[in-house]
Amino acid sequence: MAETAEAIEENQNQENPDASEDKAESKTQAQPVEFSEAVPSEDLGAGGGIEILLNMSILVTVSIGQTEIPVRQLLQLGPGSVLRLDKPIDAPVDLYLRDTKFATGNVVVVEDRFAVRIKQILGLGDSAVNPTGP
Repeated sequence: MAETAEAIEENQNQENPDASEDKAESKTQAQPVEFSEAVPSEDLGAGGGIEILLNMSILVTVSIGQTEIPVRQLLQLGPGSVLRLDKPIDAPVDLYLRDTKFATGNVVVVEDRFAVRIKQILGLGDSAVNPTGP
């Protein structure tokens, strides 16, 4: 019959109780740690480092609509297939930062590319999280 590790350790502790106390002490002893003092960076400037954030890029996602289809139909899609979306063509599109809607706008064409003309920036009370993704 095979003994578990706990049963073996319990047997050893019964045979030598001092060893279990030493083992418990070694597990709970804390060691002091000394941290060096942080040195302020010279290149943060007066803005307190905000400049680094202002120069960062963030992905904006534009949702023109959505649809729900059965997996069987999804697997049958191919080149030339058309998916009908839930929004009319003249309805505003939704702009998202991550999964949070922050604005609405209209799709326009600028120099042979799609673009979005911002119609409304949503405030904190207006923002909505899109549970199904943009």
